[in-house]
Parts: sequence; C-alpha cells; structure tokens
Amino acid sequence: MSLADRLDSVRRAQAGADSPSSGSERPGAHPSRRRTPSPFQEVKDRVHQGLIETLGPRLYDPHLPENELAAQVRQTLQQTIDAEQTPLSHADRTRIAQEVSDEILGHGPLEPLLRDPDISEIMVNGADMIYVERSGKLYRVEAHFSSESHLRRVIDKIVGRVGRRVDEASPLCDARLPDGSRVNAVIAPIALDGAQLTIRKFSQDPYTDADLIAFGTISPSVRDFLKACVIGRRNVIISGGTGSGKTTTLNVISSFIPEDERIVTIEDAAELQLHQDHVLRLESRPPNIEGKGSIAIRDLVKNSLRMRPDRIVVGEVRDGAALDMLQAMNTGHDGSITTVHANTPRDSLSRLETMVLMAGVDLPVRAIREQVAGAVDLIVQQARLKDGSRRIVAISEVVGMEGEVITLQDVFTFDWSAGRDENGRFRGSLISTGLRPKFLQDLNDLGVEVPPSLFVNGAG
Repeated sequence: MSLADRLDSVRRAQAGADSPSSGSERPGAHPSRRRTPSPFQEVKDRVHQGLIETLGPRLYDPHLPENELAAQVRQTLQQTIDAEQTPLSHADRTRIAQEVSDEILGHGPLEPLLRDPDISEIMVNGADMIYVERSGKLYRVEAHFSSESHLRRVIDKIVGRVGRRVDEASPLCDARLPDGSRVNAVIAPIALDGAQLTIRKFSQDPYTDADLIAFGTISPSVRDFLKACVIGRRNVIISGGTGSGKTTTLNVISSFIPEDERIVTIEDAAELQLHQDHVLRLESRPPNIEGKGSIAIRDLVKNSLRMRPDRIVVGEVRDGAALDMLQAMNTGHDGSITTVHANTPRDSLSRLETMVLMAGVDLPVRAIREQVAGAVDLIVQQARLKDGSRRIVAISEVVGMEGEVITLQDVFTFDWSAGRDENGRFRGSLISTGLRPKFLQDLNDLGVEVPPSLFVNGAG
C-alpha cells in the first residue's frame, strides 16, 4: 500500500464527519435499509482510533512491506478489541476486526463483496446504493459507504495503485485490481448523483473450456472446433455486447495457443490470464495531468510487430487500432485473436470498417473490405440472454468477397427452437448448420485434423 493510501486510512478515522449519524436513514436511501446501530459504530470507531494511535507512523511507512503491515494491523487490532470495555459478543468482535481491517488494508465495504465467489460484478451507484450481479441477475445489497468522501477515497486508492488518476480534470477512469478485475470509475462533474464505481470481477482460478461447457456457453464439439482453429492459426474475432462474456471466451480460446509460441497481449487494462510461459503483456497508458505521455492501443499494436510475436492477442479494438490489427493479420501474424463490440457477426464487420476509417487513412471502402475479408477467418458471436446466461450464439466463417459485399456462412448457430425450461432458462445449444468451413483443407495441410462428424447437420 502506498504512503497516500495509508494516510487516507488515518484521515478517515480522524474525520468525524464520516461517521454515520445515530440510527438515522441516509437521504434518498432505500426505506428498508437502516443504519448500523450507533453503539456498535461507536465501538468500531474507538477500535479504529486505538489502532491508529498504537501503530502510529508504521501505518504510512513506505518501506514497510504489505504483508508485514497486515500482520501488525491484525495483531494490534486483536489487542485493541480485547481491551475494549463494552461487552461484545464473539460475532461482534469478529465483525469489528474484519471491518476495521478492510478499511485500512483493503477497500472498505467492498471487501466482502470482492471475496464472495458468487458475485461476478459490483456496481456502486453512490455511497448508499450498491448492486451486485449473481448468476446474471442484479441484486441490491445492504453494504454502503459512510459518505461520498469515503467512496472517493476508495476510488483513489484503486486507481492510484495502477498509476492512474481520477479528478475533475479527468473524471473518467479505467483501472484494474491486483487480481485483474476490471474497474471503471466516474466522478463529478460527469456523475451528477455522486461518484460511481463498477467492478467486473475475474476469478482467481480462470475459467477453462470445461467450465464453459458446464455453463452451456459452448458444447464439446464447438470446443474441439475452436481449438483446431486456434492451433491451425486461424484469425478469430470474438464479437458481442457489453457484459456478454467476450473476455472470458477470449481467455479460454487463447489457452489453446501452443506452449512453444511467443504471445503478445495488448489491453487497455490488463485482464487476460494466460498460463503459457512465453507471454508478453502490454497495457495502454492514459495522458498525465499535463495531457502528455498517452500510449494508445494502436501504438502498442504497432510496437508489438517489432517484438517477433507468433500471436497477437488484443483485448479489444475500438478505434484506428483495427487497421493495424488487420494489417498484422494480413502480413504473417496468423492466429491472432481480438474482440469487438457488435450484436451480430455481420455488424462486427461493419464495426471493423468504421474503426479502420477512424485511423484517418483515406482508403476506399472496397479496399477496407478486402483487408477484412483477407484477414479475418472466424467470428465467434457471444450474447447475454434474458435468463442471465452467457452463450455463444453463432460461429461464422468469413468466406470472401462477392462484388462489394463480404460473404459469411454460419458454421454453428444457437437452437432457439428448443424453448425454455420451467425456470425460464434456455434449453438450446449450438448446433451445426451442416456447412463445412472452406479453410478445413488449410487446417489439414498444417496437420490439424477436424472430424467430419462435427459438421453433421443438427449436431451439437
């Protein structure tokens, strides 16, 4: 923890304005939520203050390792609670110890939510309103921050750890937690009702292809087909809307890349969790307070071409970097993988065209489409369905050009006709359309065998 982080924790304990008022409701709070009982909060504040008085300068000693600080905090915390005169149950003592420890060492009321493996996303709509996502559904939780300034300090701590900033001059920020979880923060004057924080959690143990099969995202046949495409160095685009699971699928598909290849990953905020040995991770950088020093995804894609990559994996293309990515795919870096935001495979091609035009290069539309058709082999379409599940709903091959139009053919599609079960979950899965990809011969030439049975009409 940095010196600034530790000083923030000290200031919080000394700021009486941050303490919740006795038994009152917060303005605008949900009527069913009540404040933590005042006696409990008073004991917690005394313990917090006693901890700070005991440890003193050690809390913000920049030379003290994080693990040593944590050990000292927990030891002193236990001693301070034991010395407390107010009668406390064992459950209350444990709760006070955990909450004070979370304040100083972690992210306050978010820590229990970050530890909960069933929560996939945390949405802070203000100091008093926190929602979480479980199994694709949103639920409001009772956790809350003591004040707006408390929430801002937690945001500053998160973004500061990865060398980023959020203030009135730069009120939007993308960052990440140490475990790779994606963080987006928005503050005033952009956020009209107070600071807002969104955390997309990533599992400590990354999902595997077996997990996606268990979730119903893919079938074993589709897994085998995608694995053959990755080993056979096909260029793959994963398309889908926000929160549809593109990054998780990208992680799983990237895990099929052979161990003996050199992989360069390029992301806005590092999220990919590849387990191959030869992985080089690059992360973009926003401008500093003077508006200088920005390193964009496009700059990283260009630089990666000088790093002798076998594969380039871009977390997401959203601007002129699409042109550099397509050129990389067309100039010997086969087997590259990236994601785009789009609702259908056809829309993803239109998005690529638009992003290439954003590069500021005056190219005719036909030349752009020829670049796309020559570079992209496969589009994997992902969606978050109404039942909250995330499924791959189509896998389409880019066949080539017919006149001015890029032609696609669906290899696998989602079986919507299967309907829903008694719990409202979709019964369908990906099934083969019966069409065989035209690049199968290329895979065979590389020694990658794809069983013909995968493409029997209706097989899944």
